[in-house]
Amino acid sequence: MELHQRLLLILAFGAQVAAAASPPGFAQLTRLASNGARVSAAVWDLDADQSIAELGASQRLTPASLSKIVIAAAALDTWAPDFSFATELRSAVAAQDCVLTGNLVLRGSGDATLDETTLWALAAQLRAAGIRRVTGSLLVERAPFGELACDTIDRCAGLRRSSRAYNAAPSAIGVNYGSWCITVRAPEGARVASVSGCATGELPIPLTGSVRVATSGAALSIERSTDDAGDRIAVSGSIAPGTERQLHRAMSDPAAGAGMILRSILRQTGVTVDGGVETTAQPVPQASRLLARVDGLPLQEQIVRMMRYSNNYIADVLTMGVALARTGIAPRSLAEAAQPLTELVRSSGGMAAGTEPGPMLESGSGLTTSNMLSALDLVNVLRREYRDTRHFPAFYGSFVVPVDASFTYLRNGNADWQQRVALKTGSLTEPVSVNGIAGYLRKKNGGWMAFAIIVNGGDRLRQIPGEQALGAARGDLEGVLRSY
Repeated sequence: MELHQRLLLILAFGAQVAAAASPPGFAQLTRLASNGARVSAAVWDLDADQSIAELGASQRLTPASLSKIVIAAAALDTWAPDFSFATELRSAVAAQDCVLTGNLVLRGSGDATLDETTLWALAAQLRAAGIRRVTGSLLVERAPFGELACDTIDRCAGLRRSSRAYNAAPSAIGVNYGSWCITVRAPEGARVASVSGCATGELPIPLTGSVRVATSGAALSIERSTDDAGDRIAVSGSIAPGTERQLHRAMSDPAAGAGMILRSILRQTGVTVDGGVETTAQPVPQASRLLARVDGLPLQEQIVRMMRYSNNYIADVLTMGVALARTGIAPRSLAEAAQPLTELVRSSGGMAAGTEPGPMLESGSGLTTSNMLSALDLVNVLRREYRDTRHFPAFYGSFVVPVDASFTYLRNGNADWQQRVALKTGSLTEPVSVNGIAGYLRKKNGGWMAFAIIVNGGDRLRQIPGEQALGAARGDLEGVLRSY
């Protein structure tokens, strides 16, 4: 073989080896960006502490629910993983002859997962103490958070009307994630379905309309509206025979709603409250007698629920709680409460994290479109938590492995994607589309990588389908996993 032919073969072979050994990149996301998407993406080798791949990694975009990664880290910095928030019943005086004279005070401490089961436990303790009647009102303390204004378009609109659960306002005390839990049952042979509270029987607010039991017809509709008289529920549509549906609708006032549900439960357990339900922004200092107490779910479980189901209520209640715990002062707004989250991102450096304006968080939930983070901002936080051996097990345990995900679109992908990825997702549709994923990748040798990918719509391409954005991100990450 002639010398120049041998040289050509050697060069060609060398080029193939170099291509095979070249580091993975973001080819599919780059094509998406060339079509008008705004992309910030990074993969970081946590063992070597160096970048593996970057694309606009310092560009700050709207992260949507990827913001929950930051409040998860901040909460674990503030409390131990097994910390729990207590809910109490208190009074100013002791009961005499089964009668409690004056008000019964419901006091919360920021339990974001308070549910009707907890309220039943409080009622059972009160009855076990021998109390059968309260001569005053059920007084619900809004403290320690106090009064909060609505912070997003969705939550402001939800003050008057809501047909969903995610837009409930954060509250120091709120049941069922600040929502009315409604069960619709369609017994075989019935013509009209029964509609009730999930664990309270009859709803403590007006209910209008009816639901047909039929195999066809208009879809089931449940809407909460509010007027000067308070919340009400309107139902319509149909439900198939032999089925049952459970739905949540955001309350206009979670503190007042929790009081109304508790008053109904007390009545069903044989404890009457002569007055109505009232709320107060300040703690009731004379309510010094503890009558009943229930500790909520451990913080670790709250974080798992927040991350797995992207629960906005848990995220923003924890945001308020973190701010209060760190400053000792009730924040005046959610944006003010989120300042420690912004500081956590700023202090989690270790590699270049972009230029000013810096990271911005005005909620832990990500409902606020003013939140601005880059892929490197998120990787910084993921890297920080990975190196915190005390908190990392609880933090990592809150991320979803695709093979176990509730949503089918996350389970798509090859075996590496399904089993070597642990992630959090985020999405919004207005004013432009937002799709993102962030979390951890396991190497073939058992090592670790952190990643974050944020895809926002832009001026040329305002709406990018979630399947398209996630498909590009998944394809590029599968390439990373093939190489490592």
